[in-house]
Amino acid sequence: MADAAIDTLDIAILGAVLLGSGIYWFKDKLLGSNSSSKTSLAKQPLVPMQKPNAPALKINKTARKTRDFVEKMKETDKTVIFFYGSQTGTAEDYASRLAKEGTQRYNLKTMTADLEDYDMNLLDTLPADHLAVFVLATYGEGEPTDNAVDFWELLVTGEDVPEFSAGDYEDADKPLSHLNFVMFGLGNRTYEHYNSVCRRVDEKLQALGATRIGERGEGDDDGSLEEDFLSWKDDMWKATCDFLGIDFLAGNSGPRQATYKIQEHTAEEVEGLKKVYYGEHQEPKFMLGSRPTYDSKNPYSAPIAISRELFEVSADRHCLHMEVDISGSGITYQAGDHIAVWPVNAEQEVNKLATVLRIADKLDTVLTVSNTDPASTKLPFPVPTTYRTVLRNYVDITAPPSRAFIGQLTPFAPTDAASKLFALWGQDKEAFRINVADARRSLGSVLEKILGVGQSIEIPFDLLIESIPRLQARYYSISSSAKAHPTSIHLTAVVLDYKPDVAPEETVYGLATNFLHNCHGRINQSGPIEPKYEISGPSGSHLVGETGVKVPIHVRHSNFKLPRNSAVPIIMIGPGTGVAPFRGFVQDRAQDAKNGKKVGATVLFFGCRREDEDYLYKGEWPELMKGIEGAQVITAFSRQPGVPKTYVQHRMNDHKELIWDLIHKQGGYFYVCGDAKNMAREVNHKLIEIAMTVGEMSEEKATTYVKELRGRGRYEEDVWS
Repeated sequence: MADAAIDTLDIAILGAVLLGSGIYWFKDKLLGSNSSSKTSLAKQPLVPMQKPNAPALKINKTARKTRDFVEKMKETDKTVIFFYGSQTGTAEDYASRLAKEGTQRYNLKTMTADLEDYDMNLLDTLPADHLAVFVLATYGEGEPTDNAVDFWELLVTGEDVPEFSAGDYEDADKPLSHLNFVMFGLGNRTYEHYNSVCRRVDEKLQALGATRIGERGEGDDDGSLEEDFLSWKDDMWKATCDFLGIDFLAGNSGPRQATYKIQEHTAEEVEGLKKVYYGEHQEPKFMLGSRPTYDSKNPYSAPIAISRELFEVSADRHCLHMEVDISGSGITYQAGDHIAVWPVNAEQEVNKLATVLRIADKLDTVLTVSNTDPASTKLPFPVPTTYRTVLRNYVDITAPPSRAFIGQLTPFAPTDAASKLFALWGQDKEAFRINVADARRSLGSVLEKILGVGQSIEIPFDLLIESIPRLQARYYSISSSAKAHPTSIHLTAVVLDYKPDVAPEETVYGLATNFLHNCHGRINQSGPIEPKYEISGPSGSHLVGETGVKVPIHVRHSNFKLPRNSAVPIIMIGPGTGVAPFRGFVQDRAQDAKNGKKVGATVLFFGCRREDEDYLYKGEWPELMKGIEGAQVITAFSRQPGVPKTYVQHRMNDHKELIWDLIHKQGGYFYVCGDAKNMAREVNHKLIEIAMTVGEMSEEKATTYVKELRGRGRYEEDVWS
C-alpha cells in the first residue's frame, strides 16, 4: 500500500545519502508529496552538502527513508555506492549483485543508485574514504542509456570543467580530487563505439582529479558479457579491499542474507488493501493540472490501430506491420527514433516455472515484497501484487539465468544428482555456455533440464526476485515519419522463433515479437497463436471492444537522424527489417517535397530473401518516391530462384560511382540499419573499397576518410547484434 502523505514539515533536510565526515542540516518549510500521485519527485541528494547556503530540497517518502539510511550509515566509515546506467536491466542487475556481495562478504554498507534519481552535481562532496562504483552500459552507437543522459551531459558533453556543488577547490580544474571510483562498462564489440560511455566517463573523471581504483572492466555482449563481468569482479574486490583496508581473503559469503522479505496476505487482509497491482508499472508522474509524462518508468497504453502481415503466405516466417495510436498522449517522435514495447512473459513459461517452484496452486495469492534493510528505498516492482503477476509482468523469466544464480541454487537441490548439476553449470564456463547461454534456455527450462521433467524444487521466492532482472522493454526502429503520421507510430518486426544449434529439439521464441503476434491475432481474429500470451493487461484494461488491444509503449529519441537540410543527398542501406527507419526517412522527405522544399537524391539499398515473399513495403516505394528527384530503390535478393545470392554490399559495388558521387562530391549522408556483426561490417568495408577504387585512395587514406565521415555525423548506424 502507498505510504500516507507527509504534511508540511519543520525539519532539517539531509543533504546526502552517504555519510561523510559530518552531516549538515538545513531548516526550511518542506512540502511532502502524496506517494500515490507522486506530485513532487525531486532528485534525491547524493552526499552531504558542504555549503551552509545550499538550497533545501523537497522531501518525500524516498527522502525520509534516505534520512533513515544516513542515520544507519553513522555506524561505519566504509561505504560503497553502486551507480548504474542501464537500458535493458543488465547493468542494474550487476550493480545490485555487487552491492549484495559487498555486504555479505565484507560487511560493507552498500547501496545501489539509479543515476537519474540522484543529483550528480554533488559528486564532489563524496568523502575520500568512500567509493563510487559506476556500472555503465553503452547504448546504440556510443550513447548513454536513458537514465544516464543527465549525468552524461553534466560530465562529458557539457563544459570542460562541470560546475559541482562546492565551487571552491584548491585546484579549480580538479573538483573531483577527493573522489575514488571503480568502473565497469557493458558494450558490444560489433559496434563502432565499443564501451565508449564507460571509457569516456572514466577519462573525464580522472581528468577532473578523481582516482580510479583497480582496472576498468569491460564486458562484451557479443561474446560473453557474464563471463567478462565475473572475471573482472574478483580483481575488483581485491583492489577495493586494499583501498578500504579490508582483508580480501577474510571475506566469505557465509549464510545467505535475504534482500527482500515476502508477506502473503489472507483474503481478509486483501479486502483492506488500498490497491493491488496486476501489471501496472507505477503510478503516473504528473503535476496537478498537467498530463502524465510517458517514459521508461511510465509507459503509455497505446491502442493498436492497424496490424497486418507483410510477408506473403508462401513465406515460412511472419512479419508484422503495426500502427499504434498516440493521439492525445502528448508523445512526439521523429523519423529515426525508437519505439519501446513492454511485453509480458508467455503463459507457458509462467506455468512451467510456477510448477517447478511448487507455487502453481497459489499463483493468485496476494503478496507484498519489502526490503530487509529499512534504509533501502527501492523495490523491483509495485506491491502488493500476486505471484502470477510477478512471473508474468515483472521479472524476466524468459532470458537465460546467470551462471552465478544457478550456482546459488545448489543448496536447494532435492537430490545429489541435481546438486552436482547446479554446481557444474554454476561454476564451469563451458558447461554453462552449452547448456544455458547458447541453448537460450529460460529459467523454467534450466530447472527442468537439471531436475528432470515433472520434478520440482523449493527456492525462496525472495531469492528469485533479487536474482532475476526486471522485465524490460524491447526497442524497435520506428518505421514512420511524424510529418506524415503525427498521431501514430509504425513499427515493423519479424516474429522470432528458431532452434538453437546446441539444442535443435527445442524452440526459442522471441519474447516481444511473439507477444505482438498474439496482439495481431486478436485484432485480426486469426485464431490461437502459440506460444500464448495474456495480452489483456492489468484487470483487462488493455482490451478494447471485441477485437481491439493496447500495448504499453514509450519513445526513445535517437541520434539516427536525417540531415537538417533536405536538399542533401542520402544513401540508406537497410536489408530486412533494417528498412524500417528508412521508410520513415522516405516519408519525411516525400512530405518535404510535397511542401515545396528541395529534396536531394534519396537512394535505398534493400535486401531480402525473395522478391515474391519478403520484399517489405514493395507496393509503397514507387508512390512515396515519385515526388523526389533522384529517388530509387536498389534491391538485392539472397534466395531468389535461379539467381546467384546477392546482398546489399554486392549491389553497392554495382553502383559504386553513384555512391561516390553522392557521398564525396555532393556531401551526402550514409545510413546503415540492421545486423551489426556481419552486414554492417561488410558495408563499412565496401565503402572503404569504393573510396579506394573510385576515389583512388590508398587503403589507409580510405579507411581514415570513412572514419572521418562517422566523426562528422555523415555515416550513421542503427544496428543490433
